[in-house]
Amino acid sequence: MKNFYAFMILLLSLATLNAQNKDRMEQDWPNLQKYHKENQKLKDAGKKPLAVFMGNSITEGWVNTHPEFFSKNNFIGRGIGGQTTPQMLIRFTPDVIDLKPEVVVILAGTNDIAGNTGASSVKMITDNIKAMAQLARANGIKVVLSSILPVYDYPWQPGINPVEKIAAVNKWMENYALENEHTYLDYFPALANEKKGMKSEYAEDGVHPTKKGYAVMEPLVHEAVKKAQQSK
Repeated sequence: MKNFYAFMILLLSLATLNAQNKDRMEQDWPNLQKYHKENQKLKDAGKKPLAVFMGNSITEGWVNTHPEFFSKNNFIGRGIGGQTTPQMLIRFTPDVIDLKPEVVVILAGTNDIAGNTGASSVKMITDNIKAMAQLARANGIKVVLSSILPVYDYPWQPGINPVEKIAAVNKWMENYALENEHTYLDYFPALANEKKGMKSEYAEDGVHPTKKGYAVMEPLVHEAVKKAQQSK
């Protein structure tokens, strides 16, 4: 019963977030204002992060859940709840390139598959991820392409059967990273259950990692950032 109430509260929170996003997107679709002041403070102070994490609510929730992981490693989180890859691509310059990190960690695509900003094909998603990787490389930033996390069903968009689409995007990322000497970070083996969704102990809603989920992800991303630093 306790888990049921927690799940219902989460659904209500997601509904509220989606309503807020709808209102905001009518004025600032990519939410360029979200990190504007923080970005300016970093630039004014001359501080360059080791890595910027570009993403959605999974990245934003990560920073909120375990901020010490980011601060002690000189990582910066630039996640925005509900965002899709076209929104991230628009804000990639102010939220990543202008901060001049050594590495960018891109974790994106699950909200595209959920249809948060309309229907998205695999190619639409991968085109946007490719564009972000190309922008990073053109500016001397090493790239970590993170696999989309396992999802069997989206609570706010049930019944769309995302497993095959997630697998297709992840396979493309793995191949693209290999062909372009980027680093591919595969979270799937550590997080997925037999249905290729997220293990329940790592995500109560099947999408957003719990503290335990992030604890599994942290050593993996830490190693991927080090690998990216050492790449050509």
